[in-house]
Amino acid sequence: MEPEFWHQRWASNQIGFHEGQVNAYLARHYADLGLALGETVFVPLCGKSVDLRWLADQGAHVVGVELSPIAVKSFFAEQGLTPRTSKEGAFEVWESGPIRLLCGDYFALAPEDLAGVHVVYDRAALIALPPERRADYVAHLDRLLPGGRRTLLVSLEYPQEQMQGPPFSVAEPEVHRLFASARIERLGAEDVLADNPRFRDKGLTRLLECAYLIEQGEA
Repeated sequence: MEPEFWHQRWASNQIGFHEGQVNAYLARHYADLGLALGETVFVPLCGKSVDLRWLADQGAHVVGVELSPIAVKSFFAEQGLTPRTSKEGAFEVWESGPIRLLCGDYFALAPEDLAGVHVVYDRAALIALPPERRADYVAHLDRLLPGGRRTLLVSLEYPQEQMQGPPFSVAEPEVHRLFASARIERLGAEDVLADNPRFRDKGLTRLLECAYLIEQGEA
């Protein structure tokens, strides 16, 4: 989607994609990421996710990237944190303790912005992108983290013809195509349609939330 689409969504508070609680798969499979105390996890297209604070509370350092300044400002306000702000290249940087959010375009990130990072948590990035942009997203991730990485990916699967994304349906075969050189383990899948009536109201008959552990070697 074009940046203006997301800016309008945040400006009009059309943020049904925001999950107001810690993602169940993250809580259940955090240990599978193998994060050492103080190691950094990268969260692309992070919005104002409460997962950011939860990750920090587990002892991780967190680097997120988010296009909307409304989302970034809201995150710190809602978490009761007073951030320091600075300008670094294409990004406005907001920091508090172990949490560092880069406000700007994911595709403007450079490897030095994520130096030393080997772990990624993606709950809302891949499924936010239309099919024609997903390969670009993964290719850029490869450029950013060429030393290899472990990723916890949370995706959605539903009959795409029943609803126009975002969020889009990204089924298991596509996950394997996008991360063809990686070791992929499907950790679980759960029908969450009953918990998301807004999607049922749009005509969905099935909505699976799926989680994958993706281990990518050095590029």
